[in-house]
Order: sequence, then C-alpha cells, then structure tokens
Amino acid sequence: MALVFREIRVKSILNPSQIEGIDYAINPYLGCLHGCLYCYADFMRKFSGHKEPWGDFVDIKTNSPDLLIKEIKRKNPGEVSLSTVTDPYQPVERRYLLTRRLLEILAGSPFSVSLLTKSSLILRDIEVFRKIKNITIGFSIPIASDKISSLLEKRTSSPSERFKALKILSEEGFSTWVFVAPTLPYFSDSPENLEQLLFQSKISGAHRVLFDTFQAYPRVWGKIKGFLSREFPRLVPLYEEYRQFKEEFKEELKLKAQELGKKVGIEVQLAF
Repeated sequence: MALVFREIRVKSILNPSQIEGIDYAINPYLGCLHGCLYCYADFMRKFSGHKEPWGDFVDIKTNSPDLLIKEIKRKNPGEVSLSTVTDPYQPVERRYLLTRRLLEILAGSPFSVSLLTKSSLILRDIEVFRKIKNITIGFSIPIASDKISSLLEKRTSSPSERFKALKILSEEGFSTWVFVAPTLPYFSDSPENLEQLLFQSKISGAHRVLFDTFQAYPRVWGKIKGFLSREFPRLVPLYEEYRQFKEEFKEELKLKAQELGKKVGIEVQLAF
C-alpha cells in the first residue's frame, strides 16, 4: 500500500498534556511513518478519518507555526513535549520542517522543551537547540539489536544510529536520556539486551534510562502476535502468559533493570 500524505489545518497546537511533569504537548503531525508495530498511538487513527493502517499515513499540520506564535503569548510558561503521539523527526519532517520552525519559535519564549525521537535527523537542528534556554533530548530505544529493530520499527533510524546521535548531542552539552518503551518481553528484557542498552546509554552520555512496559492493547496485540507468529512462533504462548501475569513481569523487570543499572553505573527510572 502506498503511503498517504495530507496537508491539514488545525485549531490549536500547544495543548495540555496528561503526562506527569509535562505541561504541554505539541504534535506537528497526525500519524507517524515510522510504522512501529508496538505503537500505542495507533488509537489516534480513529480521529484521523484515514482508512490506511497506522504507520502508512501522515497529516501535516501546516498552520501549526502560526498558531504557536499566538498561543505562547496567552498561555502560562511551562515544559513542552515534542511529541507525545507522533515522532517530531519522522521522515516527512525533512520536507516540511515543521518541528524546526516550532522550535525556532519556542527558542524565543520562556517555555522549556523536551524532545523525544527515534531519528538521527534530530542532529540537523543542533544550532536551534543552542538557542533554547532549557531543553532535554530523549531517544526511544527499546531494542539494542539493529536486526530485530528492522523487523519491528520499519522506517526509523537503527538503534546504533540513535546511539551515535545521542553521543553527539551529549558531547555538545545537551541533557540527554534514553526511553526503553515499550520493554518488549524476551527482546528488550533479556539480560544481554538490557545490559547492552544500559551500557550504550552510559557511553553515549545519557544521564538516565527510563523504562516502560509493553501495553498489549487489542489492536497492538494483533500486530505483535502476527509478527511473532511469522518470525518467532515459539514466543506466542510466552506473550500470552505475559498478558495474564503482567504485574509479575513488571516486578522482575524492575529488579533486573535496577541491578544492571548499578552494575553499569547509570541512573535507572521506571514509568510504572
């Protein structure tokens, strides 16, 4: 199926956030071409009017810079996240530059910025980041293996590319972190993968690693089960077990992550 692009206009762009510690969310795009099979934001499809699968379309909010100029003048300063239900540096950003333009506007404001991405395209905007008074930069890296990542995250930068970009930004003096989300059972949480993720985060200059668990929402589970059936059929019953005993898996992950964090020498936090 061909990818679908649509330019749209929206009524607001600086919206209240439901995430603890984040005051506002900016999502320059509706939809995300990265096409990660585990993406929780799949629920946004019902608001889009698209018939295409999540990951195969993106709506470009062309008037978002004009809206932001107006909205930052009448809203109280706070921390702004780019982004919560899309990736601000997905492939379409190369053409439309919306994220860059929004950051240039925020650079002249009292708002602080939190960026989260899976793309090395973020390096393009280093000079803009330097103009923002308070900015933190996170990379979502749930899997250390480039090979496994290529099966689950269709159009992202590889994990090794993300770690390289993370290291560059850390060496530039920016506050950086890694988000292991979701922590996929038997992939992300194997001792080898966990130690590799934490070690690479440490040597790449991340200040902390935040873990979140895999949410097997019905639509997401359907895609993950299909992937497992094709590539790793032996894991299907183990994932069924995870869905039944998620709390026990969370406790085990907590212990493993904290233990390995101490071993590697990096701060580990849990989002559950």
